[in-house]
Order: sequence, then structure tokens, then C-alpha cells
Amino acid sequence: MRNLCCAESTAARPRLAAVGLHLCYQDSPVIVDASVNLAAGQVVALVGPNGSGKSTLLRALARLHRPARGQVILPDGTSALGLSAKAFARQVTLLAQSRPTPTGVSVRDVVGYGRHPYRGRWRGEDPGAAVAVAAAMDVTGVATMADRAVDELSGGELQRVWLATCLAQDTGVLLLDEPTTFLDLRYQVEILDLVRDLADEHGVAVGVVLHDLNHAAAVADRVALLDSGRVRAFGTPHEVFTSEILTETYGIRVDVALDPTTRRLSTRPVGRHTHRPHWTVPV
Repeated sequence: MRNLCCAESTAARPRLAAVGLHLCYQDSPVIVDASVNLAAGQVVALVGPNGSGKSTLLRALARLHRPARGQVILPDGTSALGLSAKAFARQVTLLAQSRPTPTGVSVRDVVGYGRHPYRGRWRGEDPGAAVAVAAAMDVTGVATMADRAVDELSGGELQRVWLATCLAQDTGVLLLDEPTTFLDLRYQVEILDLVRDLADEHGVAVGVVLHDLNHAAAVADRVALLDSGRVRAFGTPHEVFTSEILTETYGIRVDVALDPTTRRLSTRPVGRHTHRPHWTVPV
């Protein structure tokens, strides 16, 4: 991101807003009147049951799903749809759920793919490429494997390389679609820590789709809880993650506990065989 290489003020960083979005697949509505704001230096988690529209909303923020109604707004108040693809890619980047892994291509070269918005039609000069790529690899901890082929990496290592590719794109808004899927516990924690660092230390506005409510509670400043294509609740994890709201949304009892020392929320769905000692719902 820009702040990896220079010292801009966080307040000047880009942000992105969805305003009254209606999204359809073949005339069938999947998102209805959704509004979400991504602010510089904050992480917004999109959560909800399967089929609630989380990834579709994220794709709309990335201009990959054109709204039937509503707008995606940039910091100057203009519509994102009015920008060219390259101009938009200099402000917003998306890490999708899956990407094809190239064979025999080095980590450094893959991270360099993120520089595509700054190159000419025939891959012309990009004076900022070397610094941006090196900074992105350093932040994501993949610099030591720069010369390795990406198809030789583990899943967690590869996920960090793709995240570095997004950072090399040098934008102020980062959209992530389920970045912890298929990762083991260590890499899940590392990715979430990195997401938090990008917001706190580099002023990036992050929108991330997550299935794990505890991950969302740990990493997010704001949570958008989607239910049947609507944003049912938007606010801090403490405001959104209540037993009543989660139980109604997921159709299963969800207990919510608050650690008195860390003030961090934990959620736990209750099945027929779930034991619940020492769990209480915070008031």
C-alpha cells in the first residue's frame, strides 16, 4: 500500500462505501438495500450464514458485480463505476477465494503481478515497482522465499504471497474473501494478525468476508451481519454479536461470552451434544 513506502496521513487514505446496493443474479435479488462503509485504518468483517450474500456484496465493492440499484462511492463522492479499470485498481484491490497457481514462477514475479495498474499497455516502465514489491514481501513475511517457485509453497505460504500481490498493487482499500479458508490454526492467526497490522500501522481500509465469528470479533472494528441478502446489523462486535441476534440469524442457539480481562467476545453455537459450563450471556 502507499503507506508502506511513504508517510501519508491516515485521514487522507481512500475509503469505499456501498450505498443502497441492490444486487441480482438473473433478475433474482440476492442483496437488498445494503449499505456498508469502509474507513481508513479500520477492518470491517462481513459475516452471516451461507447464502446470505457476503461474497456477492464484496464482489460488488470490487466492481465485479454491477448493482441493479445503488452505488459504490469513492472518497470524493463519485461513483466507482465511472473510473476506468486501471484507475479503480489503483484505489481498490481484491483477494478472491481462489486463484490459479502458476507453475515455475517465482514469488517475486507473482507479487509483481500486483503492479499491473501502473504499467503501460505493453508492460512499460513502472518506476515504483521494485520498492512496492519489496515492501509488500517484507510486510507479509515472504521476502526470504522471493526466488522460490510459488507452486512449491504450502497453502499458508501461498496465501501470504497472494496477499503480498494485493499489497504491491498499492491501494488504500483491501478486500478479502475468506482469506483463512483451508489454513491451519497458525496460518489463520498469522493472516488475521497481518490484516490487523495493515489497518493499524498502514491505515488501510479493509473489508473481509469471514465465516468464523470469533475471528471477526478478534480482528474487526465493525461487523456487517448479513441475513437473507440484507444487512441485519452493522456496528462493533459488541453491538452486533449478541446471543439474541446471532441465534435468530443462524437458526441455532449461539451463546456469547465476554472475557472480563481482555473484554474480547467469544461465540459458541449450541448443539444437542454441546456442553456449556461457565458460559453466560453478557448484559
